[in-house]
Amino acid sequence: MIRVSVDLMGGDHGPEVVVPGVAKALERHPDIHFTLFGLEPECTPILAKYPALARSSTFVACEVAVGMDDKPSQALRRGRYRSTMWRAIEAVKTDDVDVCVSAGNTGALMAMSKFCLRTMANIERPAIAAIWPTLRGESIVLDVGATIGADAQQLIDYAMMGAAMARALFEIEKPTVGLLNIGVEEIKGQDEVKEAGRMIREAAMPSLDYYGFVEGNDLGKGTVDVVVTEGFVGNIALKTAEGTARQIAEYLRAAMSRTLMARIGYVFAKGAFNQVREKLDPGKVNGGVFLGLNGIVIKSHGGADADGFAAAVDVGYDMARNGLKSKIEHDLNLFHKRRSTLVVPATDSSSN
Repeated sequence: MIRVSVDLMGGDHGPEVVVPGVAKALERHPDIHFTLFGLEPECTPILAKYPALARSSTFVACEVAVGMDDKPSQALRRGRYRSTMWRAIEAVKTDDVDVCVSAGNTGALMAMSKFCLRTMANIERPAIAAIWPTLRGESIVLDVGATIGADAQQLIDYAMMGAAMARALFEIEKPTVGLLNIGVEEIKGQDEVKEAGRMIREAAMPSLDYYGFVEGNDLGKGTVDVVVTEGFVGNIALKTAEGTARQIAEYLRAAMSRTLMARIGYVFAKGAFNQVREKLDPGKVNGGVFLGLNGIVIKSHGGADADGFAAAVDVGYDMARNGLKSKIEHDLNLFHKRRSTLVVPATDSSSN
């Protein structure tokens, strides 16, 4: 049994979308037990429409819902210990559930998660990992906006966590990992990126295959299973990709309705265009994973529909079932042991 807590009030549409999404996820994974946190007047009429979900869940009434526009500090002041978001996260801390899923305010969700769960040992900063559609299938990109900037050690932490997530989600024994850079040559890029690359290569971790530097066009190609970058660049890349996908979809829609012949052609090619639309829909690969915390938290797109929210639950299910947290802890401990044997103190070399 996988236990999942859900913030029913998160997202642009709240329980009207989240509850049907949870019901869809239950159809795919009948071995889930949900603990649902919401405002009773708004949630119980919708939950009544899904009797199968009612039988496989526990509803917990809360006092406060965090707004999508609330600042993290404001959300903590108003919602700590009382809000649907906080209590869904807290259920992970108390080991009542294995994973938390919310479509709520990203800043508030990260702030509450860090405050409630704390970061893992040897992790300075958590990261948000996104699932990225590629020509080869899917990759993982992190960080996509948890924090801005990262030094070499933090980039290495992201690499370890991303590789562990790839093993848990894609069930790849040794995922390939690349550092996002302005070129593939070792002499290019910021010092932090070059130093991180050197340290990962020297550690020769058995749990990942370090590919080297990758560029922006490698994101869509799927050159590696895990792409590592700092949060500022990662968030811009994510938003650019989502905007480009919508732009291409609009171009196709406009082109297919421009002339009579184009509309006739669309009738015959409708199946192919539907496949393209599915590939370009960011909601189909929904579910950002907060990595580096003492517990698993999944962030759904705020504007996701029921299918999109169900996809986020799917990600949480896989993370819990395949032991994401234990994989991260194992890899980080192994890396630090290997690093300690590789680093020669500067005083030894100077004295010779």
